[in-house]
Amino acid sequence: MAELLSGWKRTHYCAEPAQTEVGKEITLMGWAGTWRNLGALIFIGLRDRTGTMQLMFDENKLSGEQFKQAESIRSEYVLAVRGTLQKRTPDMVNKNMKTGEYEVIVSEFKILSTAQTPPIYIKDDLDAQEQLRLKYRYLDLRRPCMQDILITRHNIAKITRDYFAGEGFLEVETPMLQKSTPEGARDYLVPSRVHPGKFYALPQSPQLFKQLLMLSGFDRYMQITRCFRDEDLRADRQPEFTQIDLEMSFVEEDDVMGVNERFMQKLMKDTLGIDIELPLRRLPYSEAMDRFGSDKPDLRFGMELRNMSDIVENCGFSVFTSAIAGGGSVRAICAKGGVAAFTRKNIDELTEFVKIYRAKGLAWMSLKPDALQCSFAKFLTEEQIQKIQERAEAETGDIIFFVADTSEDVVYASLGALRCELAKRLNLIDPNKYELLWVTDFPLLEWSEDDSRFVAKHHPFTSPKDEDIEYLESDPGRVRAKAYDIVMNGYEIGGGSIRIHSQELQERMFRALGFTSEQAWNRFGFLMEALKYGTPPHGGMAYGLDRIVMLITGTSNIRDVIAFPKVQTASDLMSGAPDFVDNSQLDELHISTKCTEE
Repeated sequence: MAELLSGWKRTHYCAEPAQTEVGKEITLMGWAGTWRNLGALIFIGLRDRTGTMQLMFDENKLSGEQFKQAESIRSEYVLAVRGTLQKRTPDMVNKNMKTGEYEVIVSEFKILSTAQTPPIYIKDDLDAQEQLRLKYRYLDLRRPCMQDILITRHNIAKITRDYFAGEGFLEVETPMLQKSTPEGARDYLVPSRVHPGKFYALPQSPQLFKQLLMLSGFDRYMQITRCFRDEDLRADRQPEFTQIDLEMSFVEEDDVMGVNERFMQKLMKDTLGIDIELPLRRLPYSEAMDRFGSDKPDLRFGMELRNMSDIVENCGFSVFTSAIAGGGSVRAICAKGGVAAFTRKNIDELTEFVKIYRAKGLAWMSLKPDALQCSFAKFLTEEQIQKIQERAEAETGDIIFFVADTSEDVVYASLGALRCELAKRLNLIDPNKYELLWVTDFPLLEWSEDDSRFVAKHHPFTSPKDEDIEYLESDPGRVRAKAYDIVMNGYEIGGGSIRIHSQELQERMFRALGFTSEQAWNRFGFLMEALKYGTPPHGGMAYGLDRIVMLITGTSNIRDVIAFPKVQTASDLMSGAPDFVDNSQLDELHISTKCTEE
């Protein structure tokens, strides 16, 4: 039967006691883990969030009733124990435990709660399906590795607040219930009870409010805040996520980037003990795409893209020539040692892989020791083959992979993804290495085939570069933005820009996006009105806290760093959310649904 604390107080966490407490009585509380019954002695590992302490129950030092009760203890029982800390004998020291030199000789204990056999093991090397882990998330979170991740997350949040406070930033909360401004991802909508037919939107970011704070004179703002986007999920994305958000007044790009790369330098030093050299390298967007096929390049390995268009444009191979004639390109990457690493079956797998990114296929040239094998060799001269190998910096034993398409976006996306896939298969990535950089000079706008208009690359409040403003109406695709992303190991961990602080320029931006004046004022009128009343030049950025924690803790799944995450269907397997609600609740909100409960 479960007992009450009845005045018992914990004196230490399980992994806290040390040499200075040897011989003293201490009180520990936690969960029973591993246990061994040796007859007159019972050993149990007591676990809490700090670690595990071995308990020894000695039949000769406990009453018969207490020892009998100790024999009934099983895994995940909740215990409170009093006893004396002692050092283990040298031959019994467990070097794999933080407290492996010590044990507690139990003099008295309480079973505060019993437990059924858990549906998952409470251990780190767990091979249970993720769906089962998420259904019983409260048990999954007992595992030491999961607790370590969330403790690291807490520490990162504390470092963040302390750093930005030291730089003069003020933490200000912004609303969770906002006006819907559909320009980007889908909003999560919240119906209003007191305004029938009207809806709030949960914030995709605090963007407009932090800009208004700059108008209000709070020249350095930061916030660690929840954001929401109703979009399809993947390994590094969730429908609700946490953002480190900041904004600064009277600044240009270098000012914002400077304070933020110093933040990353401190964060990496304090969490991983890694020294980051400043200033961080910078790559213009166009160069990042040309060299790596990605605006978030992983610089832990080479294998850069090479443009082969000028070499093969007249070769007669229609896949290449038609792509170039259609305004696209032929680009390649060289897989060092690929001949030994990849069979023909593997190459076929890689061909299917690039098709995910809309590439029509994958051409290849294999430099075998005894002969050249190439899927299109008959169309090439010896001189062309030589030039291709020289540009790719290929040697005997390497394989060169080619993608051709009339769309540069397809070429970049497919080769950029292939580059990372090859690096994984060739074991080129050092998991203990961290490479950070800024990607700058993004296009301000990009053409949307779905909408048949230009859309904002980042958001519609991003300022164009001064020298490009004149092209905003005449050649929108040419305009570059005062925007910058910070990238770590192939992941964008943060991004920002200098904002538009002129009402006239903001109206021009909306026109470039295809908005009428009425549409712009209907959606963003409160911002446009505010811009009339003295707006300082300002800019800022936001980090994905979840993504930063994911990279620093070395997990590849963002769900591992969130206490209670959603799965790919945006549902919570543990609580059953989302779910149907009572009709009476819908009536209060003046809404009805087309779906009915099954």
